[in-house]
Amino acid sequence: MHTLKTLTIATTLALFLSLSMAGGAFAAPQTTCPVMGGKINKKLYADYKGQRVYFCCLGCPPEFKKNPEKYIQKLKKMGQEPEKIDTDSTKK
Repeated sequence: MHTLKTLTIATTLALFLSLSMAGGAFAAPQTTCPVMGGKINKKLYADYKGQRVYFCCLGCPPEFKKNPEKYIQKLKKMGQEPEKIDTDSTKK
């Protein structure tokens, strides 16, 4: 009986952890340019769907804008996520 209880707890914990990781719960803040792979410069960015994506050089934002979803997914695969931004224009 003890073995069954331990197995159930372990299985539940493993399922919970895998679902949490799949949802991006453990994604780190962005440190890498999704276009060229360099270190980000916080002065170079593009805002997309409530997210701010940073880049390493001036050539990257125009490339990102051609296919933003591709580069958002690339960041996710690297375990990083763009910065969330406030898009509510009614706030002052």
